[in-house]
Amino acid sequence: MTNICIIATIVIYLVAMLLVGFAYSKSNNDSTDFYLGGRKMGPLVTAMSAEASDMSSWLLMGMPGLAYLSGIASPGWTAIGLAVGTWLNWLIVARRLRRYTANLNAITVPQFLSLRFHDQRNLLNALGAVIIIVFFVPYTASGFAACGKLFHSLFGVDYMAAMVVSACVIVGYTITGGFRAVTTTDLIQSIVMSLALVAVLVYGIGAAGGWDAVVANAQSLPGYLTMMASHNAAEGTATSYSLLDIVSTMAWGLGYFGMPHILLRFMAIEDEKKLVLSRRIASVWVVIAMTASIIIGMVGLGMTKAGALEYLSGSSSETVIVRIANLIAQHGILAAVLAGLILAGILAATMSTADSQMLAAASSVSQNILQEFGHMKLTERQSLFAARLTIVCVSVVGVVLARDPNSSVFGIVSFAWAGFGGAYGAVMLCALFWKRCNWQGALAGMLAGGLMVFVWKYLISPLGGVFSIYELLPAFLTSLLVCVVLVAVIHHLGNAGLDDGLGALVAGKQGHIHPGTLQVVVGAVENGVQLGVADVHILGLQGGTLPLPWHLVIVAAHGHPVVA
Repeated sequence: MTNICIIATIVIYLVAMLLVGFAYSKSNNDSTDFYLGGRKMGPLVTAMSAEASDMSSWLLMGMPGLAYLSGIASPGWTAIGLAVGTWLNWLIVARRLRRYTANLNAITVPQFLSLRFHDQRNLLNALGAVIIIVFFVPYTASGFAACGKLFHSLFGVDYMAAMVVSACVIVGYTITGGFRAVTTTDLIQSIVMSLALVAVLVYGIGAAGGWDAVVANAQSLPGYLTMMASHNAAEGTATSYSLLDIVSTMAWGLGYFGMPHILLRFMAIEDEKKLVLSRRIASVWVVIAMTASIIIGMVGLGMTKAGALEYLSGSSSETVIVRIANLIAQHGILAAVLAGLILAGILAATMSTADSQMLAAASSVSQNILQEFGHMKLTERQSLFAARLTIVCVSVVGVVLARDPNSSVFGIVSFAWAGFGGAYGAVMLCALFWKRCNWQGALAGMLAGGLMVFVWKYLISPLGGVFSIYELLPAFLTSLLVCVVLVAVIHHLGNAGLDDGLGALVAGKQGHIHPGTLQVVVGAVENGVQLGVADVHILGLQGGTLPLPWHLVIVAAHGHPVVA
């Protein structure tokens, strides 16, 4: 009877998510609707969708499992880095990105970069799309792995079968409802995730013998309850947590600047003025959710000490919430329904990220690769079909990659997170805040950062010692360095073309702008308000390379004359 109640609760939840997708299926009239919801998202939906898509299965499985085995240092510094990164991303990136992408009519991150740097070859589009696909596939796989572990550990259901069913549900509402369905389900899923965290905490503390017993057990373990050491569960010893370890772990926060599925939320809000409210909601929720997640790991270990829960070693530690939910279910029908909601919360964490990732991958293939780089003329119907086919393909590959039931959810997520942070993070900041940055620097930075993730992870990190730092940090710094150096070299050599001419104009000097180019991308001032990046048309540019003074008159995207 207990299992029936749990299964029924989960099934009702999954059906509800599918119904949301079908409800929004008729509202997708074009690609902007499908990818960005027509830029009509409210502040609450924007905030919770962004954070729900961020806090994937690692929030309810990976992070509690890490805290269970190693103590609070590693997940604690990770949480601090992520909290700071979340706040800074909303503070300095969201408003500019929303404004610029709206002015440029960009609906994907690679498309924004291509328009920002006037990349006529669409190389940024192509490379950006490839990076999204390469790193989103394993990211999506981590979500499917979490679903498989959930049902396998709870019901003994075949791991692969559980993954396939979960993938079908996620694909179902994503390909039907698009962005509106994804964001709406994300809001619902964030609420379910929050309820799951609260329920597990309350029950777990009681089963462990109270909060004092939980703390006493943690204090008895070497290095468990300190931010300057890590507990070794296998040996019962403590390992010091160095300054380098802290910096490396906090580097998780740098990843936010390059997460396409999160950046899309900034682009979709209906009014940039409402981003302030979204930032506050998102930041508070992230701090509370991650704190609760870490405490659950500590509570789970306390339950093991009290004999209420068996010891969980290795990757099985990531099922601590699943095991606690199973214990809750033993206390009657209502308790079983509550356990079902907790398990639905794990599904919610998984689904809210996987759907966003697949949608971002779909837009990359349909919009960036096929239409812009491949110059294929697709109707809106054909474009949406290509996007939906991409979602199906990504899910199939994700299931194949996650077929090993012993794979670590946290490990897979950390690699994919490093990939996006390394490839996109520094380049996005340069694109938004560095006027003189050019397409050559952006392209080289993306490529260098993405490659460094692989190089550091598989070639340098195994050397150990100082080289064992999280691959995101060296990848981010490499991307930034390559971008800055290449831009500087190009400008120094005087081969920057438009960029060099515009940079000279902004500096109040004589510059040269090559003829025949009707559109460029510059910083503009409209009615005394800084617009930053905008499409402009150069007036009076005739044949021959012309020296132009700094007071060149230009016309911004909205057609208002401004002075450079």
